[in-house]
Amino acid sequence: MNKPILVVTSRFITPVEARIANEYDVRRNSNGTAFTRDELLAASEGADAMLIMPFDRLDAEFFRQVSPSVKVISTYSVGTDHIDIRAAAERNIAIGYTPAEVTDATADIAMLLLLGASRRAFEAQEVVRSSEWTMPRASALLGWQTTGKTLGILGMGRIGQAVARRARAFGIKIHYSDPYQLPEEKAYGAIFHSDPLDLLKVSQFISLHAPGTVETHHFLNAKTISLLPQGAVVVNTARGGLI
Repeated sequence: MNKPILVVTSRFITPVEARIANEYDVRRNSNGTAFTRDELLAASEGADAMLIMPFDRLDAEFFRQVSPSVKVISTYSVGTDHIDIRAAAERNIAIGYTPAEVTDATADIAMLLLLGASRRAFEAQEVVRSSEWTMPRASALLGWQTTGKTLGILGMGRIGQAVARRARAFGIKIHYSDPYQLPEEKAYGAIFHSDPLDLLKVSQFISLHAPGTVETHHFLNAKTISLLPQGAVVVNTARGGLI
């Protein structure tokens, strides 16, 4: 029996690659680079499924042109904002993604960035690596104490809530903005802002967890950044388009 044909746009860890090779007839870009749009459409001809990455933008025009043989497209991401879900539904193409699988990992990275920026970790390690470390002045590499600071979370879904739980352990106060206010038992005392611009005004740290949409595109710009407190730290583990 012939294996189903799978178009793959990236490389994965060894166990995943072994399963792909064992269960599918794989199509990849022969030169090892990412597919262009035209190459991806060409590769879809006669294929059964596609495994894509967030940088593969599948808009309505893509779904108008993709081969009718394609029945399933899965993305290696939690978000699906790079896929026109309505257009996929119109072509009866099922979309797979990874909700909840990377919640803790992403929240860990958000806290890593928050702590690294507030304690100036990158600058400090650069000094050490350059062999220029000397007896520092008291004010050298003086960072921010996190205790008592306010963290604003834009997008209080699974990942936003996981960041909030971690931040509380550092004595950080939590404010958030989301289209939906959380029930009290899930908010754990976090303060809700219906207007995200009000959230910015109090956020000494701001962590972005909103999906990339028309409404959130370039949410942080010269005007909105000016609303942040002086010296605020911005952490973005969501889509780059928010900034």
